[in-house]
Amino acid sequence: MENDQITEKILHCAFKVHTELGPGLLESAYEECLFYELKQSGLFVEKQKALPLVYYDVKLDVVYRIDLLVDNKVVVEIKAVETFNDVHTAQVLTYLKLSRCKIGLLINFNVKSLKHGIKRLIY
Repeated sequence: MENDQITEKILHCAFKVHTELGPGLLESAYEECLFYELKQSGLFVEKQKALPLVYYDVKLDVVYRIDLLVDNKVVVEIKAVETFNDVHTAQVLTYLKLSRCKIGLLINFNVKSLKHGIKRLIY
């Protein structure tokens, strides 16, 4: 499946979750529900995927966690914040670099309309 098809399915599932739950919950609630919906849609999804930090040839004990990794191609970072800020974008771009994925979705569920809470990032 191509990246555009995967992201389209992810967004469809995210809209479904947001329509059902609305804003105001914790990130973990949205993550669990989106994880469920993505699996139901037939996508391969890993939750809280460990992402080690390798500095040159040294694997460091620092481990980052991707909220959702879909089909080993798309990083999904979930937020429930008032508004995105630069550090959220930087976080996804770093995850893309470390995971060697090209596409990332930053999704903020704490918005009235989810279309205002989606940022697609390309590395």
